[in-house]
Amino acid sequence: MEVMPKSYPVVSEDYKKAIENARGKLRGLIAEKNCAPIIVRLAWHSAGTFDWKTNTGGPFGTMKHAAELAHKANTGLDIAINLLEPIKEQFPIISYADFYQLAGVVAVEVTGGPEIPFHPGRPDKEEVPPEGRLPSATDGADRLREIFINQMGLTDKDIVALSGAHTLGRCHKDRSGFDGAWTTNPLTFDNSYFKELLSGTGADIMQLPSDKVLVSDPVFRPFVEKYAADEGEFFADYANAHLRLSELGFADD
Repeated sequence: MEVMPKSYPVVSEDYKKAIENARGKLRGLIAEKNCAPIIVRLAWHSAGTFDWKTNTGGPFGTMKHAAELAHKANTGLDIAINLLEPIKEQFPIISYADFYQLAGVVAVEVTGGPEIPFHPGRPDKEEVPPEGRLPSATDGADRLREIFINQMGLTDKDIVALSGAHTLGRCHKDRSGFDGAWTTNPLTFDNSYFKELLSGTGADIMQLPSDKVLVSDPVFRPFVEKYAADEGEFFADYANAHLRLSELGFADD
């Protein structure tokens, strides 16, 4: 069956220009502040609340509301919101929905990751999704599939590819209850996360239960092995998965 391309909203030339100018400002901020990890987390958590069955949640700017920031999974994301707000104020034409997802795309690229297509036109919405739709550090395979596949409509491959973004950043005790970085270079986007998963936990490397299950699960593990062996394969699959995540509930299939 032929897969039809998505139909994206038409935005004005002024809007497109604002997106490109904001992209440049975001590159500068992320490089200066070394804040790529938390910016990616913001974009992810903004999008990952989507529930295809009810067509609620998703990447529509609701993270700016105090009620959503108060969700346990979003502890610390006020830091990202506050870092981004001075740039957002320069571009009032851009929706928060687009701005947060654009920031996530730029954060991956600035740290050496793949280029991810970005399509503008997401509207801002007011309804905050209910708490409990995002994965947690202690999730097993069943829970990951419940969230990513049954709720978001993604795939096993997407789960593993998206987990590879843990190549950036670290756990913070006050946010997740865990402390430590997943790789030795937490500001570089590469495939080292998967190499670390296969080599075992080093004294200075963090592996959460939700990370370890990618190796122990017989469906997840082949993707881990493929991405550890071939960074190009990881980048291609990650870019596709990140794009899909950032567009959940957006545009018509």
